[in-house]
Amino acid sequence: MKKQYFINANIIDPHNSINETGGLIISEEGKIEAVGKKVNTNNLPSREKPIDLKGKYIFPGLVDMRVFVGEPGYEYKENFRTLSNAALAGGVTSVVTMPNTDPIIDNVSIVDFLKRRGRDKSRINIFPCASLTKNIEGNNMTEFGLLQSKGIIAFTDGIKTIQNPRLMSRIMNSAKDIGSLIMQHAEDYELAKNGMINSGIIASKLGLSGIPEIAERILIERDLTLLEKVKCRYHISQLSSQKSIEVIKHRKEIVKFTSGVSVNNLSLNENDIGDFRTFLKLSPPLRREEDRIALVEGLKDGLIDVIVSDHKPEDEESKRLTFSQAATGASGIETLLSLSLELYHNGSLKLETLIKALTSNPAKILKIDKGNLSIGNDADFCVVDINKPWIVKKEKLVSKSKNTSIEDKKLQGKVTNTFVKGKELFKL
Repeated sequence: MKKQYFINANIIDPHNSINETGGLIISEEGKIEAVGKKVNTNNLPSREKPIDLKGKYIFPGLVDMRVFVGEPGYEYKENFRTLSNAALAGGVTSVVTMPNTDPIIDNVSIVDFLKRRGRDKSRINIFPCASLTKNIEGNNMTEFGLLQSKGIIAFTDGIKTIQNPRLMSRIMNSAKDIGSLIMQHAEDYELAKNGMINSGIIASKLGLSGIPEIAERILIERDLTLLEKVKCRYHISQLSSQKSIEVIKHRKEIVKFTSGVSVNNLSLNENDIGDFRTFLKLSPPLRREEDRIALVEGLKDGLIDVIVSDHKPEDEESKRLTFSQAATGASGIETLLSLSLELYHNGSLKLETLIKALTSNPAKILKIDKGNLSIGNDADFCVVDINKPWIVKKEKLVSKSKNTSIEDKKLQGKVTNTFVKGKELFKL
């Protein structure tokens, strides 16, 4: 690979506090050689022909902390190859995959298979999670030490929650001993039982059973109380309510933990469900507009650390059912950045705050050297036309499953190129 030179770009790299106009040089090895305002036409070799980005933005490759891939077991929904293509189209170069596959990622032999498969078929960086409990049944812990030694980045039961406080306490103790990251999907089963959307007026109007916000809050309160005694690396996967933000604000002063939010909960609310739009049946559910605003403020104030796509591919057959029978989740990895940029364009958040929550913050929580443009690191980055208008059409999405929650939505800002290790793997 020959050296590449990019000039006239707006570069944002929160990890290195870069927010300036300049350029980027990639070495023959696909590493970052120089970045920032010092890279311009005046100090490049005259024989080299630089690529003029004409004011487009360069962001570090996005790190998505919550992605469901269908492999193994559900390849008809998504596999590593289709996931890679969808991620690259959205500027995502590193993903954390959930263990909710068939079989469940809960033992060493499955991890070996997963890593081989990822290496052979994936074009992005895959960081797999293993389950907290065997077969995600919430009863017996998995072998944290063994799994971590095989390259497991974190432990979570994905769409399930550890309900038993004694077991959660044991999990936290093990995680503390070996430095594991625990990611919890906060939802009390009894309170959320048979619930489909946010509990409230809309649920009553549609005649659907609701999931009250207290189902999330009570679990967060419990875990953070346990965390005061056993200080381990703990992350709340997704917050969805104003009350949860209040809890976090109070607890941040006492105990150390991190939290994330789905881009769906930042951009949509329960009114978008309209007349039983099953593509908006999500977990956690979309809540009131007041909750959405509180989540945006939480991100602004640094109470929420990470934005995730919560990419959960489902085939059309499992979505085109009655609301109670339809599968939960939405495909979202390729619209993650564009949908997040809506919050910048409407003045809700600074661009740097958004990019930090999509790049350096998740990398810091995961303790991986990604999501930055540091010299000597792999050149994983995306080029973005931040003002380009486009409309989400499911037939144009790259993901194998087209269950987007934002069909026909007008967005502003599109990834035009994505590079991994200096190689251009996506071009609009």
